[in-house]
Amino acid sequence: MPVPMKVIEHINQAKDTLISFEVLPPLKGKGIGALYKHLDPLMAFKPAFINVTYHRSEHVFKKRADGSFEKVVVRKRPGTESICAAIMNKYNVDTVPHLICGGFSINETEDALINLHYLGIDNVLVLRGDAAKNESAFEPEPGGHRYAVDLLQQVSALNNGIYIEEELKDTQKTRFCIGVAGYPEKHFEAPNMDTDLRHLKQKVEAGADYIVTQMFFDNAKYHGFVKACREIGITVPIIPGLKPIYSKKQLTVLPKTFHIDLPPELANAVQKCKTDADVELVGKEWLLMQSRELKKAGVPVLHYYTLGRPLLVADVVKDI
Repeated sequence: MPVPMKVIEHINQAKDTLISFEVLPPLKGKGIGALYKHLDPLMAFKPAFINVTYHRSEHVFKKRADGSFEKVVVRKRPGTESICAAIMNKYNVDTVPHLICGGFSINETEDALINLHYLGIDNVLVLRGDAAKNESAFEPEPGGHRYAVDLLQQVSALNNGIYIEEELKDTQKTRFCIGVAGYPEKHFEAPNMDTDLRHLKQKVEAGADYIVTQMFFDNAKYHGFVKACREIGITVPIIPGLKPIYSKKQLTVLPKTFHIDLPPELANAVQKCKTDADVELVGKEWLLMQSRELKKAGVPVLHYYTLGRPLLVADVVKDI
């Protein structure tokens, strides 16, 4: 079995643009077979690594027999650590679990990092995460981190052998390669792009090894983002995140959910489609065009958000 590698090692050793994919863990109650079925057609392209997303727990209220309500914590997609280990074991590929602030105390975060370290997983993507569905704005868990940079600093501390219990002796240092998110069209909560870039630079200075971007559909926005990062002294690799369009519904869902713009040429082409099968063809050609241009520009990795459409993504990667 190959020795696990860090994302930054893959990038530094590569002679050409790499490929990576992002997947969701199975829903609670489902087996891992569906995830393997999702990944099987993608593994022919020898991805450098697989990202496994994490969605925060939700609070639901269940009615008791006496008519009162009980607040219950529900995680719909548990098991990110074990899913990453299972993917590594089956496919001999490195995995990158997402690590979020929402829903975790610092002690729970430390335990998760220790478990990942035990499993030989040396990559994490550090994110703040979204607000809970019943909250209008993000609120950290009691005793948890409010910002991604705080979470990143905890990972960096473990890499230096510094644990929450400071009196621990002869501690083992972890060796996590840390990725962070970047937003070519600005994080929706940032007042402006300059502020967003300053926050990103703080994360790099705190130990981030690379940046992976939010999805975008206009390559000019990615190139502009990279240029702006370089101008303020951010030198780490910046990986473009790519996603296919495959339904008319996405014309409204994607801008609303991810706060991104769709180029008029793409939106107009989708609007003219009569069926979602037609949309999928338009989306495939657009993603192929984006991928080819980015590869020609020498990006370090083409990172595909495959959620729900592995065969469409596989068709694109095959044609690059």
